[in-house]
Amino acid sequence: MSLRLLDSATREQRAFMPLRTGAVSMYVCGATVQGLPHIGHVRSGLNYDVLRRWLTHAGNDVLMVRNVTDIDDKILRKAADHGRPWWEWAATHERAFSAAYTALGCLPPSIEPRATGHVTQMTELIERLIERGHAYAAGGDVYFAVRTFPEYGALSGQKVDDVAQGEGEATGKRDPLDFTLWKAAKPGEPSWPTPWGAGRPGWHLECSAMATAYLGPEFDIHGGGLDLVFPHHENEQAQSHAAGDGFARYWLHNAWVTMGGEKMSKSLGNTLAIEALLGRVRGVELRYYLVGPHYRSAIEYSDAALDESVSAYRRIEAFVNRVRERHGVPEAAADVPAEFAAAMDDDLGTPGALAVVHNAVREGNTALDAGDAAAASRSASCVRAMTGLLGVDPLAIACDSGADDAARQALSTLVDAMLDQRREARAARDFATADRLRDELLAAGVAVEDGAGGSTWSLKDS
Repeated sequence: MSLRLLDSATREQRAFMPLRTGAVSMYVCGATVQGLPHIGHVRSGLNYDVLRRWLTHAGNDVLMVRNVTDIDDKILRKAADHGRPWWEWAATHERAFSAAYTALGCLPPSIEPRATGHVTQMTELIERLIERGHAYAAGGDVYFAVRTFPEYGALSGQKVDDVAQGEGEATGKRDPLDFTLWKAAKPGEPSWPTPWGAGRPGWHLECSAMATAYLGPEFDIHGGGLDLVFPHHENEQAQSHAAGDGFARYWLHNAWVTMGGEKMSKSLGNTLAIEALLGRVRGVELRYYLVGPHYRSAIEYSDAALDESVSAYRRIEAFVNRVRERHGVPEAAADVPAEFAAAMDDDLGTPGALAVVHNAVREGNTALDAGDAAAASRSASCVRAMTGLLGVDPLAIACDSGADDAARQALSTLVDAMLDQRREARAARDFATADRLRDELLAAGVAVEDGAGGSTWSLKDS
């Protein structure tokens, strides 16, 4: 493979070489289902969905695990605040995340395990850590002993003496640096039986247990948001290596979506819910906005930036639809231009890849205007291949949309009939009728373009 990825662990771009030729194993930290998803939450899922598509295009069988954290302090607190069972609160918001991923075109993961379903694997991991002298039990809690593991801090660059786990005070800890693997049961909270007493898992433990349960003791890629580097991923790596597992060979981290320079978060109140945004733009347009910037670059959200991105996507869509309406549905090309591949192989460089897409759109529109059907169709096939790998192929979106596609077919039949009437009126030099028909279509949201090859239509920008 020619793919190179910026590995957070080495802080260098490395040639990607999977453990097994033709197969890639990938674990992505998914949602903590404490509330409704916003664009900051789903950006990670979209970025790794694009990586998965690119790896598959290169001929790999990709096994992708994306977890659900369905037990957590915040879930318990918010459920209690709303007077609802914790499991119902978690399930409700898990469905909201699933709907958001689907609306934005994410392929389903190979498996989506929940933390609550893997307590057995977590217990086994704790037992291995205790046997090796890297963990200890105290009053029903179990902690990882950070100073027993000399490599601690290697992933995040933290110095051990500067570490703050952010867990609050715990009387059973031998050292404030230590982090919790297992939390002793508290009255009214859910719990599971273990050799150290009833309780529930610590946050970091679950991902190590689930990743190795499905991908083995060593796997190719671990992905997640930049905010997870410390303490979550640092602690995952420490406990996994301390238990004797090779764990992730490449670590990838996507940047945040920010507003006013601050990371989008519920605590700051600066969230943009997916459901609200999908009332304003289509899922494919929101996806285009979120996958267009490089995954390691922060996105500073603004309405103007979203609108500009939507307009850019609609230019791609309009070109492909012009070709479809004039010359039939263009099939996606079997391969992509070398410039597109080079951009994607350079640490998943989506900005450069999209530049190639837009160049192809410009060339295709020029060919259309010149009446060169073959060149226009070639460009459209190329555009479909490239946008398909980014998950934004206009025709694939239309074909996958079920009822929406049926609605467009019905609309197409009606509009084509009106265009036939308009063509007859123009041939009879009845320009008043031709103009009236065009204005009626425009009022209904359909833009008509007259060209040397006849009239074509598209849905106008909102």
